Amino acid sequence: MAERFDEDALHAVGVRIDAEHPEGIIFDPHQPQLRVTDLSAVRGDGIFETMLAVEGHVRKFTAHLQRLQRSAQITEIPLPPDSSWRAAVDLGLDEFRTRGGLPDELAVRITASRGVDGEPASDDPAFSGTYWVLLTPVSSKVKDSRGRPISVTLLDRGYDSTAPQRAPWLLLGAKTLSYAVNMAALRWAAAHGHDDVVFTSSDDLVLEGPVSSLLLGHRTADGQVHLKTPSAEAGILPGTTQATIFRAAEQAGWQTSSGPVTVAELHAAEFLWLTGSVKLVSPIARIDDHEVRVDAELTNSLLDFLSQEG
Repeated sequence: MAERFDEDALHAVGVRIDAEHPEGIIFDPHQPQLRVTDLSAVRGDGIFETMLAVEGHVRKFTAHLQRLQRSAQITEIPLPPDSSWRAAVDLGLDEFRTRGGLPDELAVRITASRGVDGEPASDDPAFSGTYWVLLTPVSSKVKDSRGRPISVTLLDRGYDSTAPQRAPWLLLGAKTLSYAVNMAALRWAAAHGHDDVVFTSSDDLVLEGPVSSLLLGHRTADGQVHLKTPSAEAGILPGTTQATIFRAAEQAGWQTSSGPVTVAELHAAEFLWLTGSVKLVSPIARIDDHEVRVDAELTNSLLDFLSQEG
């Protein structure tokens, strides 16, 4: 891996973590880096998290590291300590500052691969795989899409809600690199006139989006707002953005809950949103042929909750 890169190639910064560089070393993300035998490339055998950095501050860093640890436990992939990830991200941010200025927003992706089969990168188990950080400016297209109403289609994920307990080897609820199905679902949605997808289980429960969490909302008779999200027990990825919104909503006096959500309940919801760490909040205006009410004031409140996150 190259240690420095061209002055003009500032639209991405890469940082490698290994036993010799536990706090990271800069590499050129535009040049080949991985061995072709790395299991992340040949089998998708790795895990990752994507975070948002605003003016140099990484939002929900601790929550993302905790979720990375959860994925590591499920997949049995060893990880460097949290201090290494934090130091590597800081190094990447400093690289932007040194070479032309820090963008106002960056997508920060941290990735852990099991590495090369039979050839651990280090005798230290914490550094036996392949680990890197990639920082890229958030595009204006993504920024402009925040808060805009979207159309989604419901797609069957192909298993029932008991699969996580019955078949733990499916790695449901882990954020793995095996995203071919998720990307295929998004292509299917686009080909059929939709912006995104909400997955369902074969026993009629609502799950999540390919890269997002789902929120249901309604106003009670006394004007209070109640937010609900599908429970993680059904094999979905716990949402860090959803959790941040819930904490802020509770402080604002809103009601929150999680639990099983049926397709019928989804269609009966007064308001719906998809949430994610970089795109933030997208109100759902249509589910296939079913229209959904959009409340700009509530959507702005959710976005405001995220802007308050420290």
